[in-house]
Amino acid sequence: MKAGAARRMLALVRRYMYLLRGSWPRILELAYWPTVQMVVWGFVTQFFVGHSTWVANAAGVLIGAVLLWDVLFRGQMGFSLCFLEEMWSRNLGHLFVSPLRPWELIGAAMIMSLLRTCIGLAPSWVLAWVLFEFSVLSYGPGVVAFFTCLTVMGWGIGMTVTAMVIRFGLGAESLAWVAIFAFAPISAVYYPVATLPGWLQPVAWATPSAYVFEGMRAVMVDGVFRADLLAGAVVVNVIYLVIGATVFAAAFASARSNGKLLQVGE
Repeated sequence: MKAGAARRMLALVRRYMYLLRGSWPRILELAYWPTVQMVVWGFVTQFFVGHSTWVANAAGVLIGAVLLWDVLFRGQMGFSLCFLEEMWSRNLGHLFVSPLRPWELIGAAMIMSLLRTCIGLAPSWVLAWVLFEFSVLSYGPGVVAFFTCLTVMGWGIGMTVTAMVIRFGLGAESLAWVAIFAFAPISAVYYPVATLPGWLQPVAWATPSAYVFEGMRAVMVDGVFRADLLAGAVVVNVIYLVIGATVFAAAFASARSNGKLLQVGE
Protein backbone atom coordinates (compact mmCIF):
# COMPACT_ATOMS: atom_id res chain seq x y z
CA MET A 1 0.00 0.00 0.00
CA LYS A 2 1.34 3.42 -0.93
CA ALA A 3 2.01 5.99 1.77
CA GLY A 4 -0.51 8.42 0.27
CA ALA A 5 -3.32 5.86 0.36
CA ALA A 6 -2.49 4.98 3.96
CA ARG A 7 -2.59 8.64 4.98
CA ARG A 8 -5.94 9.14 3.32
CA MET A 9 -7.37 6.06 5.04
CA LEU A 10 -6.02 7.18 8.41
CA ALA A 11 -7.44 10.65 7.79
CA LEU A 12 -10.88 9.14 7.30
CA VAL A 13 -10.47 6.99 10.41
CA ARG A 14 -9.55 10.13 12.32
CA ARG A 15 -12.60 11.91 10.96
CA TYR A 16 -14.90 9.09 12.05
CA MET A 17 -13.27 8.98 15.48
CA TYR A 18 -13.92 12.71 15.89
CA LEU A 19 -17.53 12.10 14.85
CA LEU A 20 -17.84 9.27 17.36
CA ARG A 21 -16.16 11.23 20.14
CA GLY A 22 -18.43 14.21 19.57
CA SER A 23 -21.67 12.21 19.85
CA TRP A 24 -22.40 10.49 23.14
CA PRO A 25 -25.40 8.57 21.68
CA ARG A 26 -23.05 6.87 19.22
CA ILE A 27 -20.63 5.93 21.99
CA LEU A 28 -23.48 4.65 24.14
CA GLU A 29 -24.78 2.50 21.31
CA LEU A 30 -21.50 0.58 21.04
CA ALA A 31 -21.94 -1.00 24.47
CA TYR A 32 -25.73 -0.83 24.56
CA TRP A 33 -26.81 -3.96 22.69
CA PRO A 34 -24.37 -6.44 24.27
CA THR A 35 -25.26 -5.16 27.75
CA VAL A 36 -29.02 -5.32 27.27
CA GLN A 37 -28.88 -8.79 25.69
CA MET A 38 -26.69 -10.11 28.50
CA VAL A 39 -28.91 -8.71 31.26
CA VAL A 40 -32.21 -9.87 29.73
CA TRP A 41 -31.14 -13.41 28.94
CA GLY A 42 -29.23 -13.65 32.22
CA PHE A 43 -32.48 -13.05 34.10
CA VAL A 44 -34.33 -15.44 31.77
CA THR A 45 -31.77 -18.17 32.50
CA GLN A 46 -31.91 -17.48 36.22
CA PHE A 47 -35.69 -17.79 36.18
CA PHE A 48 -35.73 -20.99 34.11
CA VAL A 49 -33.21 -22.71 36.39
CA GLY A 50 -35.70 -22.78 39.24
CA HIS A 51 -38.94 -22.83 37.26
CA SER A 52 -38.44 -25.24 34.38
CA THR A 53 -41.97 -26.65 34.70
CA TRP A 54 -43.56 -23.21 34.66
CA VAL A 55 -43.13 -22.76 30.92
CA ALA A 56 -44.24 -26.30 30.19
CA ASN A 57 -47.49 -25.72 32.10
CA ALA A 58 -48.16 -22.37 30.45
CA ALA A 59 -48.16 -23.08 26.74
CA GLY A 60 -47.89 -19.94 24.69
CA VAL A 61 -46.77 -17.63 27.48
CA LEU A 62 -43.46 -16.86 25.78
CA ILE A 63 -45.15 -16.39 22.41
CA GLY A 64 -47.58 -13.99 24.06
CA ALA A 65 -44.68 -12.11 25.66
CA VAL A 66 -42.94 -11.74 22.30
CA LEU A 67 -46.10 -10.52 20.58
CA LEU A 68 -46.92 -7.98 23.27
CA TRP A 69 -43.34 -6.73 23.42
CA ASP A 70 -43.60 -6.08 19.70
CA VAL A 71 -46.66 -3.93 20.40
CA LEU A 72 -44.54 -1.71 22.65
CA PHE A 73 -41.62 -1.58 20.23
CA ARG A 74 -43.74 -0.80 17.17
CA GLY A 75 -45.85 1.73 19.07
CA GLN A 76 -42.75 3.71 19.99
CA MET A 77 -41.08 3.30 16.60
CA GLY A 78 -44.25 4.21 14.70
CA PHE A 79 -44.46 7.46 16.65
CA SER A 80 -40.77 8.35 16.37
CA LEU A 81 -40.53 7.59 12.65
CA CYS A 82 -43.14 10.22 11.80
CA PHE A 83 -40.82 12.89 13.18
CA LEU A 84 -37.64 11.30 11.85
CA GLU A 85 -39.01 11.20 8.32
CA GLU A 86 -39.70 14.93 8.51
CA MET A 87 -36.21 15.53 9.84
CA TRP A 88 -34.54 13.37 7.20
CA SER A 89 -36.32 15.36 4.49
CA ARG A 90 -35.59 18.64 6.31
CA ASN A 91 -39.29 19.37 6.27
CA LEU A 92 -39.97 20.02 9.95
CA GLY A 93 -39.35 23.74 9.67
CA HIS A 94 -41.57 23.96 6.60
CA LEU A 95 -44.43 22.29 8.46
CA PHE A 96 -44.32 24.82 11.27
CA VAL A 97 -44.42 27.90 9.10
CA SER A 98 -47.91 26.65 8.30
CA PRO A 99 -50.79 26.92 10.81
CA LEU A 100 -49.90 23.42 12.06
CA ARG A 101 -49.45 23.29 15.82
CA PRO A 102 -47.11 20.87 17.65
CA TRP A 103 -49.91 18.96 19.36
CA GLU A 104 -51.56 18.36 15.97
CA LEU A 105 -48.37 16.76 14.68
CA ILE A 106 -48.22 14.65 17.85
CA GLY A 107 -51.83 13.56 17.33
CA ALA A 108 -51.10 12.57 13.73
CA ALA A 109 -48.01 10.64 14.88
CA MET A 110 -50.14 8.73 17.42
CA ILE A 111 -52.64 7.77 14.74
CA MET A 112 -49.84 6.65 12.42
CA SER A 113 -48.30 4.69 15.29
CA LEU A 114 -51.54 2.74 15.69
CA LEU A 115 -51.76 2.07 11.96
CA ARG A 116 -48.11 1.00 11.70
CA THR A 117 -48.52 -1.27 14.73
CA CYS A 118 -51.61 -2.99 13.35
CA ILE A 119 -50.05 -3.46 9.90
CA GLY A 120 -46.77 -4.71 11.34
CA LEU A 121 -48.34 -7.10 13.85
CA ALA A 122 -50.94 -8.67 11.58
CA PRO A 123 -48.57 -11.17 9.86
CA SER A 124 -46.94 -12.30 13.12
CA TRP A 125 -50.28 -12.76 14.87
CA VAL A 126 -51.61 -14.78 11.93
CA LEU A 127 -48.48 -16.94 11.85
CA ALA A 128 -48.72 -17.50 15.61
CA TRP A 129 -52.18 -18.96 15.02
CA VAL A 130 -51.26 -20.98 11.93
CA LEU A 131 -48.01 -22.43 13.30
CA PHE A 132 -48.72 -22.69 17.02
CA GLU A 133 -52.52 -22.34 17.30
CA PHE A 134 -51.97 -19.42 19.65
CA SER A 135 -54.00 -16.22 19.81
CA VAL A 136 -53.52 -13.52 22.44
CA LEU A 137 -57.06 -12.27 21.78
CA SER A 138 -58.49 -15.60 22.92
CA TYR A 139 -57.70 -14.59 26.50
CA GLY A 140 -60.41 -11.97 26.59
CA PRO A 141 -60.88 -8.20 26.38
CA GLY A 142 -58.38 -7.61 29.17
CA VAL A 143 -55.58 -8.34 26.74
CA VAL A 144 -56.84 -5.51 24.51
CA ALA A 145 -56.57 -3.17 27.51
CA PHE A 146 -52.98 -4.28 28.08
CA PHE A 147 -52.33 -3.85 24.35
CA THR A 148 -53.51 -0.23 24.64
CA CYS A 149 -51.33 0.42 27.69
CA LEU A 150 -48.21 -0.74 25.84
CA THR A 151 -49.04 1.47 22.87
CA VAL A 152 -49.52 4.52 25.09
CA MET A 153 -46.23 3.80 26.86
CA GLY A 154 -44.58 3.72 23.43
CA TRP A 155 -46.00 7.19 22.73
CA GLY A 156 -44.56 8.59 25.96
CA ILE A 157 -41.12 7.20 25.18
CA GLY A 158 -41.47 8.31 21.55
CA MET A 159 -42.07 11.92 22.60
CA THR A 160 -38.98 11.85 24.80
CA VAL A 161 -36.85 10.31 22.05
CA THR A 162 -38.09 12.87 19.53
CA ALA A 163 -37.24 15.66 21.96
CA MET A 164 -33.70 14.29 22.25
CA VAL A 165 -33.32 14.25 18.47
CA ILE A 166 -34.62 17.80 18.19
CA ARG A 167 -32.20 18.89 20.92
CA PHE A 168 -29.08 17.00 19.77
CA GLY A 169 -29.78 16.58 16.04
CA LEU A 170 -29.74 13.45 13.92
CA GLY A 171 -26.63 12.25 15.71
CA ALA A 172 -29.11 11.03 18.34
CA GLU A 173 -31.50 9.33 15.92
CA SER A 174 -30.25 5.86 16.91
CA LEU A 175 -32.09 6.42 20.20
CA ALA A 176 -35.32 5.85 18.28
CA TRP A 177 -34.27 2.23 17.70
CA VAL A 178 -32.49 1.43 20.93
CA ALA A 179 -34.19 3.46 23.69
CA ILE A 180 -37.08 1.05 24.12
CA PHE A 181 -34.75 -1.88 24.79
CA ALA A 182 -33.44 -0.17 27.92
CA PHE A 183 -36.82 -1.12 29.40
CA ALA A 184 -36.57 -4.80 28.42
CA PRO A 185 -34.66 -6.03 31.51
CA ILE A 186 -37.03 -4.29 33.94
CA SER A 187 -40.28 -4.89 32.02
CA ALA A 188 -40.37 -8.55 33.10
CA VAL A 189 -41.24 -9.62 29.57
CA TYR A 190 -40.17 -13.27 29.92
CA TYR A 191 -40.01 -13.63 33.71
CA PRO A 192 -41.86 -12.26 36.75
CA VAL A 193 -40.74 -9.09 38.50
CA ALA A 194 -39.86 -11.26 41.52
CA THR A 195 -36.93 -12.68 39.51
CA LEU A 196 -35.19 -9.29 39.61
CA PRO A 197 -32.92 -8.32 42.52
CA GLY A 198 -34.84 -6.67 45.35
CA TRP A 199 -33.32 -3.24 44.73
CA LEU A 200 -34.37 -3.37 41.05
CA GLN A 201 -37.99 -4.40 41.58
CA PRO A 202 -39.23 -0.88 42.52
CA VAL A 203 -37.63 0.38 39.30
CA ALA A 204 -39.55 -2.28 37.37
CA TRP A 205 -42.83 -1.23 38.97
CA ALA A 206 -42.13 2.31 37.74
CA THR A 207 -42.73 1.09 34.16
CA PRO A 208 -46.21 0.42 32.71
CA SER A 209 -44.83 -2.59 30.84
CA ALA A 210 -44.04 -4.49 34.05
CA TYR A 211 -47.71 -4.28 35.08
CA VAL A 212 -48.78 -5.37 31.60
CA PHE A 213 -46.57 -8.45 31.40
CA GLU A 214 -47.38 -9.50 34.94
CA GLY A 215 -51.05 -9.12 34.04
CA MET A 216 -50.55 -11.17 30.87
CA ARG A 217 -49.04 -14.04 32.85
CA ALA A 218 -51.85 -13.87 35.40
CA VAL A 219 -54.36 -14.31 32.57
CA MET A 220 -52.45 -17.05 30.74
CA VAL A 221 -51.12 -19.04 33.69
CA ASP A 222 -53.72 -18.53 36.41
CA GLY A 223 -56.74 -17.64 34.27
CA VAL A 224 -57.27 -14.48 36.36
CA PHE A 225 -57.61 -10.93 35.06
CA ARG A 226 -55.81 -8.59 37.47
CA ALA A 227 -57.65 -5.27 37.37
CA ASP A 228 -55.18 -3.87 39.90
CA LEU A 229 -52.30 -4.44 37.48
CA LEU A 230 -54.22 -2.74 34.68
CA ALA A 231 -54.96 0.22 36.96
CA GLY A 232 -51.26 0.44 37.86
CA ALA A 233 -50.30 0.46 34.19
CA VAL A 234 -52.80 3.25 33.46
CA VAL A 235 -51.54 5.44 36.33
CA VAL A 236 -47.86 5.06 35.37
CA ASN A 237 -48.76 5.63 31.71
CA VAL A 238 -50.27 9.00 32.60
CA ILE A 239 -46.97 9.95 34.25
CA TYR A 240 -45.03 8.80 31.17
CA LEU A 241 -47.26 10.86 28.87
CA VAL A 242 -46.90 13.96 31.04
CA ILE A 243 -43.11 13.59 31.17
CA GLY A 244 -42.91 12.91 27.42
CA ALA A 245 -45.12 15.87 26.53
CA THR A 246 -43.21 18.19 28.89
CA VAL A 247 -39.80 17.20 27.53
CA PHE A 248 -41.02 17.46 23.94
CA ALA A 249 -42.59 20.88 24.51
CA ALA A 250 -39.38 22.19 26.12
CA ALA A 251 -37.16 20.84 23.30
CA PHE A 252 -39.48 22.17 20.61
CA ALA A 253 -39.75 25.61 22.21
CA SER A 254 -35.96 25.81 22.51
CA ALA A 255 -35.47 24.75 18.87
CA ARG A 256 -38.03 27.28 17.65
CA SER A 257 -36.60 30.18 19.66
CA ASN A 258 -33.05 29.36 18.53
CA GLY A 259 -34.04 28.88 14.89
CA LYS A 260 -32.95 25.24 14.84
CA LEU A 261 -36.05 23.77 13.21
CA LEU A 262 -34.75 24.60 9.75
CA GLN A 263 -31.36 23.02 10.50
CA VAL A 264 -32.59 19.96 12.40
CA GLY A 265 -31.77 17.71 9.44
CA GLU A 266 -28.15 18.81 9.33
